[in-house]
Amino acid sequence: MDQTVAYNVTDANPAWLNKGDNAWQLTAATMVGMQSVPGLVILYGSIVKKKWAVNSAFMALYAFAAVLVCWVGWGYQMSFGTQMVGFLGRPNFALDHNMLLGQAFDSLFFPNATMVYFQFVFAAITLILIAGALLGRMNFHAWMLFVPLWLTFSYTISAYSIWCSTGFLAKWGIMDYSGGYVIHLSSGIAGFTAAFWVGPRTNKDRERFPPNNILLMLAGAGLLWLGWTGFNGGDPYAANIDASLAVINTHVCAATSLLVWLFLDIMFFTKPSVIGAVQGMITGLVCITPAAGLVEGWAAIIMGLLSGSIPWYTMMVLHKKIQFLKYVDDTMAVFHTHAIAGSLGGILTGFFAKPKLNKLFYTDPTNKFIGLLYGFSTGRPGAGFRQMGIQLTGILFVIAVNVVMTSLICLLIKLIVPLRLSDEDMQIGDDAIHGEEAYALWGDGEKFETSKHNSVYDVEEFPSVVPKNAGGGGAVQMV
Repeated sequence: MDQTVAYNVTDANPAWLNKGDNAWQLTAATMVGMQSVPGLVILYGSIVKKKWAVNSAFMALYAFAAVLVCWVGWGYQMSFGTQMVGFLGRPNFALDHNMLLGQAFDSLFFPNATMVYFQFVFAAITLILIAGALLGRMNFHAWMLFVPLWLTFSYTISAYSIWCSTGFLAKWGIMDYSGGYVIHLSSGIAGFTAAFWVGPRTNKDRERFPPNNILLMLAGAGLLWLGWTGFNGGDPYAANIDASLAVINTHVCAATSLLVWLFLDIMFFTKPSVIGAVQGMITGLVCITPAAGLVEGWAAIIMGLLSGSIPWYTMMVLHKKIQFLKYVDDTMAVFHTHAIAGSLGGILTGFFAKPKLNKLFYTDPTNKFIGLLYGFSTGRPGAGFRQMGIQLTGILFVIAVNVVMTSLICLLIKLIVPLRLSDEDMQIGDDAIHGEEAYALWGDGEKFETSKHNSVYDVEEFPSVVPKNAGGGGAVQMV
């Protein structure tokens, strides 16, 4: 059969397009997007006190929307475009029709439009993870400024240096399969740094900050876990065997890490903590991310054992002993779950990465990518130590970039609006900030009767639509 007939080659289906790869990339990107919306929206909105539910969820939703506009405006080209300066690409508009549809991405088999979307959801979740360190006290107007500024002047630097083929760490041969450095280490360090500048929650909130809905928290955590199939499975940029390996390694490591964290909680605190189990799940997912398609299954299990224990130790033991860690109010402990776990994953990648699997992902004929373990077993210890050196250099680079740029951004914003809410607003929470609350219980809904957004209709403009009852808080009845 003629190939043009078999593949229905038309202007909409050019010969270079692989429909399977394109379909998988769009699906994987959507799964990553669902980790944020609704995944982290639900997780954040339910893991905080009731009075912070709306604000916490909305910080995530706002970031998702704001990042997309900035991403297509200039962020994508600064991360994956032509070099402007040493650590940064040239800002340029990404919604060019010919670039989006007329060209395959980097000689692969799907259009640039797919790649722009795929990389957007990674950038978005990075900002949303940073928000986790700032819940319960950051001025929302300051957050509105922080998101585009941090994306522009911090995220793009790490992404270009590590993931773009012309970035200096990419040229050196750093291994970051799916974002252990660019996303998790960056968000952990940036979140912790921003938390330092924003300041802490009220003493009352720091002392007691119970979840308002643990079942919903688990629903958000479940979306986060299963969405990681797209997070790591999409990074070979093809529906191939390396994608399958990355997916199974991801879930094995996460499950192992969750169980280790759970057992440690039982051993030292006697009770199996649900919140602790979620933290263990997250550290396992973060740790395997830089290595997902580069290591064997047994290595993924070892990584799960370490990601369930080392971040547990830093969070539950060291955090209480080191004064500076106690001073900085990191609401969701992103320093431990993302910075520590991401660094751990980057180091273990440099140790466990198998040359045969590296070739599947990097397609490097020189075989320069090699874990230290295989450097010894193949008689190339020098290459293994070199790889470990590159991995450690990458950690130091990402830490430096995020501490410096996040600090400068926070100091700049502070000149415009306060970084932290007033003490009065922090005592009230959602109602003071948004004029809305998450739950209308025991008559609480009555307070929304005078809200501008009480109904989807404007009662003054449409007098034929009136509230059904005083406590309806938004129910309407046609009269």
